[in-house]
Amino acid sequence: MIHVDSHGSDDGRPPLVLLHGLSFDRRQWDPVLRELAIIDPGRRVLVFDLPGHGKSPARDSYRLEDVAAVVHQAVTSAGADAPVVAGHSLGGALATVYAARHPARGVVNVDQPLLAGGFQDMLRSMEPVLRGPDYRQIWDRLLSGMGVEGLPADARELVRSAGTPPQDLLLGYWEELLVTPADELTRRWTHDLAALRAKDVSYRHVSGADLDPRYRDWLTSALPEAAVTVLPGGGHFPHLAHPSELARLLAQT
Repeated sequence: MIHVDSHGSDDGRPPLVLLHGLSFDRRQWDPVLRELAIIDPGRRVLVFDLPGHGKSPARDSYRLEDVAAVVHQAVTSAGADAPVVAGHSLGGALATVYAARHPARGVVNVDQPLLAGGFQDMLRSMEPVLRGPDYRQIWDRLLSGMGVEGLPADARELVRSAGTPPQDLLLGYWEELLVTPADELTRRWTHDLAALRAKDVSYRHVSGADLDPRYRDWLTSALPEAAVTVLPGGGHFPHLAHPSELARLLAQT
């Protein structure tokens, strides 16, 4: 079972489930939780440490579908039903997979494009390094491009306190990107978004900058009801740069 912190109580509204990104933990949502306590006091909120992070044990498989099943089991055990699932980075992809396969009312995807694109190409070109003793070079390279310096001081410390993730964690969560062709991944995501539309699950993509027009066109073609919100100035961490705005979006979902 994975670790969860539970806040608030059931009040008839869909509970919120918050999922952090790769290498981080549930503390990443602390600024948003403080704002939610002001904007939407008493709302049931479940904040998870994903498998292999924080207080949650490691797993043999970190495939998104498998991790989503573990999260669903924990949500059910917590007595929650059909939540609004919000996730940052990897957590945004996981939230999408979760809602496509399990009962959910909404998804808030914080800065995680679903199409692999250039990120997959980079990982594959650097796979020998990723599997070797210098794998930290790849994580440092990625982190340097996430706009951490533009965050408030306390948010910068929150990001940096996570440190470098273990090699097996990166390889585990990135395995699908390393072994699955891009067109197959695109087919899966298109299928998942179609499932969300069929289930009438709301979907909001929150980013720190304008989306690539090609990606926006694909997203809105696959899911015309998808909403896009830009919270500029926080790089890859709009929820840390604008916690009150993100909390307000969650409260309205």
